Amino acid sequence: MAYSDYLADRVRSRLTKAGRIEEKKMMGGLIFMVNDKMCIGVDIDKRTGEDRLMVRVGKLPYQDLLQREGSRPMDFTGKPMRGFLFIDPEGFDTDPDLDFWVSKALEFNSMIQ
Repeated sequence: MAYSDYLADRVRSRLTKAGRIEEKKMMGGLIFMVNDKMCIGVDIDKRTGEDRLMVRVGKLPYQDLLQREGSRPMDFTGKPMRGFLFIDPEGFDTDPDLDFWVSKALEFNSMIQ
């Protein structure tokens, strides 16, 4: 399992008040579960060797969020997982950009049962 401890710490620090947080190593990286639901994760893109986020945003804002810098469909098997996005470093390197993605993941997380 490969992921950046630095990026994981950056995400972790933003989740401190989000509810019950559990970290699980899965899908080749580290996934942050919020209130027992998959929310956001970090891993390293095997193709490029760069850090990336895995963000669960749901189906409604999906198309709009694909337009953001660094955003692309989450695709492990040749078929994109609708409602999930990969975010490349140019989309989360700055604190405001990372804050944006964490807030989108938490927003969707709070809507699902």
